[in-house]
Amino acid sequence: MIDKSSITPHAKIVGSCGNHVGTVDKVEGDFIKLTKDDSADGKHHYLPISVVADVEGGKITTLMNHMATRSLLQDEPEPGEAGSNFVTSS
Repeated sequence: MIDKSSITPHAKIVGSCGNHVGTVDKVEGDFIKLTKDDSADGKHHYLPISVVADVEGGKITTLMNHMATRSLLQDEPEPGEAGSNFVTSS
């Protein structure tokens, strides 16, 4: 389990492939709120912390590639267990 306190504002989020997903605005509960700057619609989006594989040197790496990670972005954080319904392999 990732220590939420290790996720800092302005940290870059990348998929397991190394491609950019977004930038951290802040942590809200079990979700990372992304900045509006990386959003095509100009809105904040939320990523479940449960998809984070590693936090190191101001960079957050997710368990899956950037496209799969982006598919998990939410407009609002969902109540309940975050990220419990994603699949990392088939």
